[in-house]
Amino acid sequence: MIEISMMLAFILALGLSFWKLYMFMPNKPLADDDTTKESIEELTHLLYKNMSVIEVPLLDNKSLYESIISDNNFDKKHFWRFNENRLHQLLEQQYLKYNITDTSDEFSNPHPRIHQLKSLSLHHQK
Repeated sequence: MIEISMMLAFILALGLSFWKLYMFMPNKPLADDDTTKESIEELTHLLYKNMSVIEVPLLDNKSLYESIISDNNFDKKHFWRFNENRLHQLLEQQYLKYNITDTSDEFSNPHPRIHQLKSLSLHHQK
């Protein structure tokens, strides 16, 4: 009899634990979630837009980051987590998406400046 009551208490405690975990899990997207597909597309658009504005000798990650955050279309409340590391991740996604390496042809890419940025970042890593 005691074994059955202990088993029932364990099952009830386990059920209560799962219910508590479920209640704290986010069920709907947050208003400032910058990892959605739309947010990434918006950041990519800002990336390419600002990449076109910067002069070639000044094209590096830091100047690109400063250009993006000072853009009029950049929503500072929505992208409050955006930093240089996030920019680097976004650039790496573009490098992988368009198969950009240090030896790839810059004219085969949709935006030739991204090839320049990749070769600059490879040059700084050495």
